[in-house]
Amino acid sequence: MSIATGTVVDGKIVVEGLTLPEGTVVTVLAPDDQAPIRLPPNLEQELLAAIDEADAEPGGAGPEFLESLRRYG
Repeated sequence: MSIATGTVVDGKIVVEGLTLPEGTVVTVLAPDDQAPIRLPPNLEQELLAAIDEADAEPGGAGPEFLESLRRYG
């Protein structure tokens, strides 16, 4: 998994310096009116470890994962 930041230009997300194969499925998290989620370093490491673990498993639980993050927001 990689993380990149892009900008919407003419209705499309443009990410400088990142080339993905045609048809690559991506997840887009866009900021909203809520304050950004800030995690203490130990929870950030736990989150990154969980993402790595999820990447190693087939399928995915995206909606459940995102819902679990709401407790920090």
